[in-house]
Amino acid sequence: MLKTPLVDSELKAWTIEQRRHFHMNPELSGQEYETAAYVQNKLEQFGISVNNRFSKPNVIGYFKGTEGKKTIALRADMDALPIFEEGEKSYISQNPGIMHGCGHDGHTAILLAAAKWMSENPQLVKNNIVFIFQSSEEASPSGAQQLVKEGILDGVDAIYGIHLLSGLPLGKIGFATGPAMASSDDFDIVIEGIGGHGGQPQDSVDPIYIATHLIQAFQSIVSRNLHPLHAGVISFGGMQAGNSYNVIPSEVKLQGTIRAMTFEAAELMHKKTAQLTESICASFGAKGHYTFIEGTPPLYNHPEACKFAKEVIQKTFGEEVFVQMEPSMGAEDYSYYLKEKTGAFINVGMQSEKSQYPHHHPKFDIDEDAIPTAIELMVQLALNA
Repeated sequence: MLKTPLVDSELKAWTIEQRRHFHMNPELSGQEYETAAYVQNKLEQFGISVNNRFSKPNVIGYFKGTEGKKTIALRADMDALPIFEEGEKSYISQNPGIMHGCGHDGHTAILLAAAKWMSENPQLVKNNIVFIFQSSEEASPSGAQQLVKEGILDGVDAIYGIHLLSGLPLGKIGFATGPAMASSDDFDIVIEGIGGHGGQPQDSVDPIYIATHLIQAFQSIVSRNLHPLHAGVISFGGMQAGNSYNVIPSEVKLQGTIRAMTFEAAELMHKKTAQLTESICASFGAKGHYTFIEGTPPLYNHPEACKFAKEVIQKTFGEEVFVQMEPSMGAEDYSYYLKEKTGAFINVGMQSEKSQYPHHHPKFDIDEDAIPTAIELMVQLALNA
């Protein structure tokens, strides 16, 4: 393991320049074609070959190591969010209504910097490296899921990814071992009743009243069907019904999300929500139409990869830098990679005055002092895996 800092002031400045370019030119999920062209051009300038067999606008670079016994994948996400950016920064988004509000501009620039460093120090890179610049992390269908279907992990021994995190102090690096992030699936429900006069409820089948039973019953899944040690959440985020004081509507629409820390819990909650929708609605003489919208699976950080990553972090940056984190009910489509291959998803802290707003906030920004640490982490993981 190289002991000297890999990232000098020149590489830091170059990376910040790239990050600000991406920040000023954000593109939504599945539309990152200009970003992809920019990334591909940089990789080709570095002499890194680009594999064009994968779907666009993903960009996949390949670097052949001096020994090539192992192949390590490194991933960055490229998409932005449909948010109107606020603030006074000189590099504010030039695409109104779209902003990098989650740090993907930083992730893309950091992985580009790692690729640049390796191209300039090829004799130190023994492993083959796959650089994954991924589209559509923020959307469904997932960009990671699509790349896995296309065989992005064929021949890969391990995969590592990072996330700049405003909730972790600047200078700290951490992750949860094992179950680390939740699954994220959604559902739509239509309760089809019989409308009528508010003063004559006996002549109707009231879908609003039925909806209240359904909302209550769904919480019993978490409290009475789910294993107490398997975290799960079912939340309703939308309800559309009638618009009159004295008219019972014929239909109610509900929408919500299911979060789980294990594959078993996610499957159980999916099954039970569908069953309860049908049975409760039928018991009141209504019809319940349930639509499940598959999102991302739980993110599982493999213990062996976490052990290695912790050793790299402590040897490179110092023992006090590493933070053993608690699992999060947030979701990440990086989970599709870890479902197939050994690896870990690692948080790089950047919480500071500059990065005081949470992810997806209109004033969110990156503390660029976290960038050198993130570059070195990715390089050291690739070199030493």
